[in-house]
Amino acid sequence: MRVIFVSATIAMGLAACGSSSTPSAKASTAASTSGATESTITLQSANSYTPHASAGGTDDYHCTLLNPHVTSDSYIVGSQFFPNDGKSFEVHHAILFLVPPDLAQTALADDASGKGWTCFGESPLPNTSFVQVSNTPWLTAWAPGHGLDTAPKGTGVPFPAGSLVIMQVHYNLLEGDNPERPSLVLHTVPASTALTPLRLDLLPAPPDVPCPAGITGPLCDRAASLTDVGQRFGPSAVQFVNFLEQFCGRNPADPPGGDTTSCTWPAPTGTIVRLTAHMHLLGQGMTFVLDPGTPNQKTLLNIPNYNFDYQRSYDIAPVTTKQGDTIQVTCTYNPTLRQQLPQLRNLPPRYVTWGDGSSDEMCLGLVSYVSTSKAPSI
Repeated sequence: MRVIFVSATIAMGLAACGSSSTPSAKASTAASTSGATESTITLQSANSYTPHASAGGTDDYHCTLLNPHVTSDSYIVGSQFFPNDGKSFEVHHAILFLVPPDLAQTALADDASGKGWTCFGESPLPNTSFVQVSNTPWLTAWAPGHGLDTAPKGTGVPFPAGSLVIMQVHYNLLEGDNPERPSLVLHTVPASTALTPLRLDLLPAPPDVPCPAGITGPLCDRAASLTDVGQRFGPSAVQFVNFLEQFCGRNPADPPGGDTTSCTWPAPTGTIVRLTAHMHLLGQGMTFVLDPGTPNQKTLLNIPNYNFDYQRSYDIAPVTTKQGDTIQVTCTYNPTLRQQLPQLRNLPPRYVTWGDGSSDEMCLGLVSYVSTSKAPSI
């Protein structure tokens, strides 16, 4: 889950453009609580996929192109990802990306075999750079413990006709390599429903977690650890780490190490309605603070006991922000867990940085909000 510093507006769309190799889609309709007709779309990969790692790693990111055959504009009001039979511990997380109509043919050509492709990082389409992530914005995300995701009351994700969906699944081979055939269920209502478009900002901070006292090894050297990240995920992974360090006011060549990291970002202008935290297996706690270091400082969310196996989104009392406001995301880690957890204790000790693997770390805050700027048309 490599994140780029853009305001990821989840306001793109889905559509038709089918081929015989396209994954299956089923739809049904029912009355929703808002009185609108709610459609339920079930998508599933056409083929089972057996995860495999390369370059000496223990992680596989695989992308599958999904075709929901949606032909009219709508809002997404709920979604749920199912990792095969629901007992597949090797699924670390999943992100669903929208492919807008102008990229649909490109995506179909990239997936000519209908079997998907390897897609480490944040840009799911092959042959695109990480700075193009805004062309395929997030639709929704799933992590262990995250069940049905329902949009905050009165909001929905604009869902225009004419696009496709990419299902990016991160498999952690430390937990197994069983064949998988994940599925996705989307709940939608017509675009004429009186809902406000929901948007998303991604706010990361760079982990720099040294080996615990008394623990030694070649990868306890940060430079060696970062070289290993590049070998497993490609040079762009190292470029991303350096960029993130610099953006957050650190020296990329020698950032301060410790069990805590933070970064301050411009707050979205609008009304914040939901917050989500994501770290990996060493994660202990996470906070979101509005306007830190000012008289208006306010803690929006404090998660003191983060649990990787029970990740969730938190609807909060709406908080209105204005231009110039900031949000600080702070994460804390327990590096000794690397020598304790069954998934990690047999791995070599390492200086832990941001990385796409389950044995690496992340500090990622997701901010869902309603913008005060003009909403994109469907």
